[in-house]
Amino acid sequence: MTSIGLPARPLAARHRIADLQRRFPLLQVAALVVLYLAGALTVPGWTSTSTTSSMLVMAALLGMAGIGQTIVVLGGGIDFSVGSFITAGAVFITELTSVDHWPMWAAIAFPLAVGAFGGALNGVISYRFGIEPLIVTLGIGSLLTGVLTGWVSGAVSGTPPAWTDSAVSVVSKTFGLSLPPVVVIWAALAVIIGIVLARTRPGRSLYLNGTNPSAARLALVRTGWTWTAGFIVSAVLATFVGMLLAGNGGSNLTSGDPYLFQALTAVIVGGTMFGGRGDYWRTVLGALILTVVTYLLEAHNYSIGVQEMVYGVLIMIVVAVYGRERKIRDRV
Repeated sequence: MTSIGLPARPLAARHRIADLQRRFPLLQVAALVVLYLAGALTVPGWTSTSTTSSMLVMAALLGMAGIGQTIVVLGGGIDFSVGSFITAGAVFITELTSVDHWPMWAAIAFPLAVGAFGGALNGVISYRFGIEPLIVTLGIGSLLTGVLTGWVSGAVSGTPPAWTDSAVSVVSKTFGLSLPPVVVIWAALAVIIGIVLARTRPGRSLYLNGTNPSAARLALVRTGWTWTAGFIVSAVLATFVGMLLAGNGGSNLTSGDPYLFQALTAVIVGGTMFGGRGDYWRTVLGALILTVVTYLLEAHNYSIGVQEMVYGVLIMIVVAVYGRERKIRDRV
């Protein structure tokens, strides 16, 4: 009897650790601390104000690109048009203001409207016709890229407005604080998104829709609208990120491409998985982890190929940890 009962203790301990990891991202926090300390010990100037500000700017752009992807993933989908909408935001704000001489308000409103329309197409087409969102978003993204390429004749010739440069400059201050505006914007959005997901009816509807759409419909959740709204938010925020990215040397037809994979990686590494599990604060951690990893590898002169390999390893580790758990709908 004793020999049979003994293994139950370590098994119970593992279950407690797994339960704690579901509630709080211990693995991600530990990884971030270890990686940052590794940089502090091996890279000269790692803890300097300029390096810290630079990392925060990069993490902010990546983190904001991951907001919409997080929402879509929690709802059970995936958005492969994020990169195209980021590119669209950068190209529109540059060309409309400096080449076509649009007033600033119109040059901001028009790209956001394009993002809302494109996001609505992603959501409506995939939901109404039951097509995989991966295919639909790839199609919409490719269509948008083609339109942009034809419009600018293959090359962006304008100059982004000065406010985009100030927003992402590492030496800029916000309300007297030594923080670039993009970091403050990211922090504010993180708080708002966190509250909306955790404390509001739309947030609860999103989780329920991602966990079990049939149960969501029985609970009178407007599943089609909830699904489509996620894609609209994703496209609009990606477009806004593109506008900010224009001030960081991102005014070209491929500026958004790296953010497609990186934003999704940040979501997964943070621990948000498909089907209603996770939250945006985990994506914040994922963005910080990827940023620290990128800076650490670049400081040690590793190639982009090595960086991509490391991203892949991080994804596999997280999937190995979370993928062995039963889905939420099977636990309730």
